Amino acid sequence: GERYVPPPRKLNAGGSFGAEHFAETSYYFEGGLRKVRPYYFDFRTYCKGRWVGRSLLHVFGTEFRAQPLAYYRAAARAGRLRLNEEPVRDLDIVLKNNDFLRNTVHRHEPPVTAQPIRILAEDEEVVVVDKPSSLPVHPCGRFRHNTVIFILGKEHGLRELHTLHRLDRMTSGVLMFAKTTAVSKRIDEQVRQRQLEKEYVCRVVGEFPEHEVVCEEPILVVSYKVGVCRVDPKGKPCQTLFQRLSYNGSTSVVRCLPRTGRTHQIRVHLQFLGHPIVNDPIYNMEAWGPDRGKGGKIGKTDEELLKALVEEHRSKQSLEVLGIGEEDLNSSGESKDCGNSADCTKSAEADPINGSSCPAEDKKDPETVVKDSERNDVAACPLNADINLEMLDKDKELSLCGNQDGQTGEKGWEEKDPLCVECRTSRQDPSPKELVMFLHALRYKGADFEYCSSMPEWAMEDWEE
Repeated sequence: GERYVPPPRKLNAGGSFGAEHFAETSYYFEGGLRKVRPYYFDFRTYCKGRWVGRSLLHVFGTEFRAQPLAYYRAAARAGRLRLNEEPVRDLDIVLKNNDFLRNTVHRHEPPVTAQPIRILAEDEEVVVVDKPSSLPVHPCGRFRHNTVIFILGKEHGLRELHTLHRLDRMTSGVLMFAKTTAVSKRIDEQVRQRQLEKEYVCRVVGEFPEHEVVCEEPILVVSYKVGVCRVDPKGKPCQTLFQRLSYNGSTSVVRCLPRTGRTHQIRVHLQFLGHPIVNDPIYNMEAWGPDRGKGGKIGKTDEELLKALVEEHRSKQSLEVLGIGEEDLNSSGESKDCGNSADCTKSAEADPINGSSCPAEDKKDPETVVKDSERNDVAACPLNADINLEMLDKDKELSLCGNQDGQTGEKGWEEKDPLCVECRTSRQDPSPKELVMFLHALRYKGADFEYCSSMPEWAMEDWEE
């Protein structure tokens, strides 16, 4: 009479994607933006140890609070919740070790800039691109197809790429990928040995000093979910060299040479020095106080700071700039899977499609993205509480537009999904200008290579706001 649980399948620990993943949906361009047509997608996870012996309803009610329990009941009636590939009929079912859970959701991705990804160099070993601002490097949070990895695979036929370093979503510039594991290991060793030279350029507030400035303030992560750091004695040691290139009377162009690779290192150090990046959507906000965090003076607890940042963006209807939505703020707490960042998991519970191994701390770029609400989250579809889910009809309204078998796909993207709040939410698109931050990776140099991009327009000496 015991419920049978199949043995676990071996999960893909890499970050490769195939034709079936690229075929999930398609792009279209509008108003200077690259957009993704809404599509159905399966979030998958194995039962976590702490879930064993608890009912599915209890897990949803305590760990995935972005939606009320009515959503999960309606999703179960629609056949969107599956346990070990069988439709969930009873949410009171008690979870066991190795249970495999699948949740099919209607997915909407935020728009990114329509600016194309320019390939700077390509040979049998590496691909080097000039990444536009606003594009994440790899699938994370609400982004999947609007990422560098997917665009290179879908539009340039470049697949099976190995990430050598990562840039923050809002940072543009030189981004390198290895084509083979051997090349990846060779360059990764250079990174570990601190043999990789990185040069950035940015435009900051005010008149930056003419002499070289070295900042060695330790940096502490305040929140992985929101992606916020600050200078703190308990943080990790780091060093950044700064050199002013020009000053136009109100803002300065600064060359940045990070000697370490901490999260948001350049941005945090510039804020500490009193010269935050002009349009930095995190470190140049009023939430940091009248001095915008200069000298590490904030006058708030971490919780108060995060709340103030979120409220400031919410008032401006710009939560998307932080890479989060209202549903992320209501979901369970910070990821503790990895001591390095929340966008990677070391455990075998990693998403079998999106899972990736955790890079070493020093391998990460100083502007590395640290948010990923997608990983191991089977409850990522937001819900409009005004919908009476208990009254929705299974057969007429909760179909997956031809995808009842749980497969992902683009079918029915023009139709409204009754369980998806995004289908009923009218959002104002950001302007292309809002998707640019004045921080650019200009040059990466290793023992046997050097790749450079051109200076961005906003970094020219005669540029005017």
